[in-house]
Amino acid sequence: MTEFTARPPTGIDPNGASNEGASVYRLIRNDIIEGHLSADQRLVVADLAVRHNTSANPVREALQLLRGEGFVTMVPNRGARVRPIDQDFVRDIYEIGMLIEPSLARWFVSMATPDDIAELERIQAEIETNNFADPLRHSELDTAFHTVMYQRHYNRHAAELWWKYREVLRAVSRRFNFTLARRAQVMRDHRAMIELVKAGQPDSLAALVASHVEGSGRHILEHMRASKAAHAS
Repeated sequence: MTEFTARPPTGIDPNGASNEGASVYRLIRNDIIEGHLSADQRLVVADLAVRHNTSANPVREALQLLRGEGFVTMVPNRGARVRPIDQDFVRDIYEIGMLIEPSLARWFVSMATPDDIAELERIQAEIETNNFADPLRHSELDTAFHTVMYQRHYNRHAAELWWKYREVLRAVSRRFNFTLARRAQVMRDHRAMIELVKAGQPDSLAALVASHVEGSGRHILEHMRASKAAHAS
């Protein structure tokens, strides 16, 4: 059985940071996404430097990168704090995806090779074999499926935004189970995407991808609202 690990497309790295700053950026970002750093928690440079066995400068670089992406807020005289990954943040992220992913997918149709299509079919076969039994494996496979379509796009900034924000949605979605309706829709969408690539229909693929991203985002938001209501009651 082929194993997949979600990896960013080649060339996607934090911009404007040293190697050490980029490394610390990824560590802190992951801690925020996974909830190891709580919403509104103060981010003290000295504490983070000790935690990640580095000096203050790479931490400052990392915090500036995270501020630019919206994960960290900085208030004068109050320092840096973790921005809550709340419903508004998730909504903003999937709406960005609805703008970016259709463009990436449309371009892919003109560039797709028989090997690309075969790879999509192979990954989709793995997705259907897993059939959501292992949620983490499904997440990895689903990301691998979309990466095939986007990884060679000439606009690396667009691909970088897609990857970074998809990772946030992946982390948030792991807190919840897929509904049966959403499971069925994911399967239908993926099969249809492959057929549209084969048929050379970029506009139809772009429309389907936009609908697919919106469906994923709304599914997560519905779970978040239900969870919030349950905790409030």
